[in-house]
Amino acid sequence: MAQATQEYGEWPLKRLMSEVVGSGHKSADDMDYEQAAEAFRRILDGEPDHTTLGAFWLANRWKRNTAEELAAFTDVMRESVRTGEPDCDPVDCGANYDGKHSSALLGVAAGCVAAGAGTPVVTHSGDRVPTQKATAYKHVLDELGVRTEISPEESAEMVDGTGFGFYYQPEFNPGIGTLFERRDEMGVRTFVNTIETLANPANADVHLGSFYHLPFAKRIVETFERSDQSLSSVLMFQGMEGYDDVRPGLTKVAEWRDGDFSDFEIETEEYGMDFESEDLEVADVGDDSAAITREVLSGDRTDGFADAVALNAALRIYARGDVESIDAGLETAREAIDDGNAEAVLDDLRAF
Repeated sequence: MAQATQEYGEWPLKRLMSEVVGSGHKSADDMDYEQAAEAFRRILDGEPDHTTLGAFWLANRWKRNTAEELAAFTDVMRESVRTGEPDCDPVDCGANYDGKHSSALLGVAAGCVAAGAGTPVVTHSGDRVPTQKATAYKHVLDELGVRTEISPEESAEMVDGTGFGFYYQPEFNPGIGTLFERRDEMGVRTFVNTIETLANPANADVHLGSFYHLPFAKRIVETFERSDQSLSSVLMFQGMEGYDDVRPGLTKVAEWRDGDFSDFEIETEEYGMDFESEDLEVADVGDDSAAITREVLSGDRTDGFADAVALNAALRIYARGDVESIDAGLETAREAIDDGNAEAVLDDLRAF
């Protein structure tokens, strides 16, 4: 048996590969919490060589991580996260950091609308994160003239002052930042792409997120249940391009609130919204998303993009418990656009 070291434990990645996770996606065993936690501590410390780390990441991708493993990875990651906790109680929107390729990114506009309606929202992302290295929150905010490369403390001041806050990954999550080159060399997504969205740099009480595959949404809810984070509610859904934007048509939502799990469906046609996914595609995600944000918030745009923004804002308002239904949230969101409060949030952000 491997000898325990003073710094870690008995489970270097090579041993985990040979005895636990490395025997293929059908016969591999799952790690327990302690094994997964030790593995990620070793990774963040740069202890494994590149070959072993790459093999470990691929083995976990093949076998698929359990909620217990993801909770352990997340808890270890958060040991080095620099939080900036605002005085308000915001909704944490943890979209996929590697971004979007083709459809407009609506989270900035939706967050401003929710903030204008009285629901504070925080978002976070990196800059061209592997594997897609596509457009994320930071890039749309940059196009809008909003400062993004700020400390967690400044981010907390931003959300308290405007209702919308952005946290920049290199500033609040340096441990994950050290893995950038190795992740880039992998060429495929790893569990790091999942857990970085759960970093919760504002220590928010509510998390709203999205993934490509619906069964994974329930697994993330279970991850939060098993982790050291203390949240009151989690909403996960299958968004456009894996982002926290509700897709046109049917979207299933997994909800965990005060210990109770449920699910429901969002059907855009039921809200009088007649548009398809193709209608939300744009030529330049960063530039066009910024332009759409300005036009929707000012009331100059009333097409499918405006409907989609209002619906996504409604989900944020509902997630925090500020309304009892999506319908009520939608009405509140549209009022925030009509009375100019949503546009005022963007003005405050640009002036921050």
